[in-house]
Amino acid sequence: MPLTTVAPPWRDDLRVVRRVRRRSADRTEPVLPVPARPKHFAGRWNGVSDAPRRKPLVRRGSIVLLAGLIFAAEARGAEFVSPLPVLEQAADWQLAHPAPRWKPDGWHYATFYAGVMALVEISAEPRFPAALLAMGEGNGWQPGARRYHADDHAVGQTYADLFAREHAPAMIAPLRARFDDILAHPKDDNLLFDPERNPDGLDRWSWCDALFMAPPAWVKLSQVTGEARYREFAIRQWWVTSDFLYDPAERLYFRDSRFFSRREKNGAKVFWARANGWVLGGLVRMLAALPPAHPARPRFVAQFRAMAGRIAELQSADGFWRSSLLDPAAFPEPESSGTGFFCYALACGLNEGLLDRAEFTPVVARAWAALLSCVKPDGQLTRVQPVGSMPEQFDPDATEPFGVGAFLLAGCQIHRLAARSAP
Repeated sequence: MPLTTVAPPWRDDLRVVRRVRRRSADRTEPVLPVPARPKHFAGRWNGVSDAPRRKPLVRRGSIVLLAGLIFAAEARGAEFVSPLPVLEQAADWQLAHPAPRWKPDGWHYATFYAGVMALVEISAEPRFPAALLAMGEGNGWQPGARRYHADDHAVGQTYADLFAREHAPAMIAPLRARFDDILAHPKDDNLLFDPERNPDGLDRWSWCDALFMAPPAWVKLSQVTGEARYREFAIRQWWVTSDFLYDPAERLYFRDSRFFSRREKNGAKVFWARANGWVLGGLVRMLAALPPAHPARPRFVAQFRAMAGRIAELQSADGFWRSSLLDPAAFPEPESSGTGFFCYALACGLNEGLLDRAEFTPVVARAWAALLSCVKPDGQLTRVQPVGSMPEQFDPDATEPFGVGAFLLAGCQIHRLAARSAP
């Protein structure tokens, strides 16, 4: 059935009560709320755009209908629709609207590149691998300038992935030299996040975002070179950071040591959504690159499952996670980057058989529908909290390359789910 023939889910006559069966026969989820009509789609409902002058690649009605199909998929329990056209349009928008304030070898863009790399695996369009190759060549295949800083290692993930496709040694030579230098001169500073008391603290993975940035780059380099020392370093350092920042009672990560004693307005601990999204995304990227029989794998799986269960409990009824996980009322604005990383990791967990389908499929379906509501007719992703380190209020029209990266990573996993559920 073509997308354009499916009625949008916000029509009054489609406001049906939907319940999704859980593992236990006597348990059902609460009735799902009908999502509000997204403000980006306030025009006509026949798919004709009344806003942009240029015809968008994916018409506004199509994006709304995709969101509706996702909610319908939740009601049926296991079906998804491939979002490939929307993903291509979102990537095109970001490529056409560079953010010059961010360096092309920094983490802001490295996360976007990771999303485009995932898109390369499912799209036949040659412009996406061409864009990544141009980026690498423009960077001279160098990581960021700071020797030890995790943020400046993140771009190495895409270098390693491109090397796996192209087999050009120059693509990983500078990254390999950098990591060899770190192994020869390791840092053993403490993880206290305090520039005055610990001025070299950022040379270690002392903030939890670093677990998305650096460890997957190390493990991917190990994967493409066969050199175990890169992987083993990443594993050791992951658990040093985890032991310092992970709260096993809450099954969440503090962003850094400054937040150990801070509290939200409601008295809860401060757990930032995007920070925990970085970790959950880093976990699935580590698991994807670790050998299946590696002895460290069960510990990573256990942490992933523990966090995934907690994150699922904290999802809002509209599918989003707010910036503050334990005090969402203090930051009510829907936020797409944390939601994007959570959707990515949970959908990946479904695809890899790490999570229970009956329990987590509705969570992923709600999250993906929420993310689709953040895409403007021209492909721009909105509701991205800007660069920061804690929950904050922000402009709902804000966007950032790393937010688009999270959206692409999530959407590529939804594409895989759609392929699995296809007849």
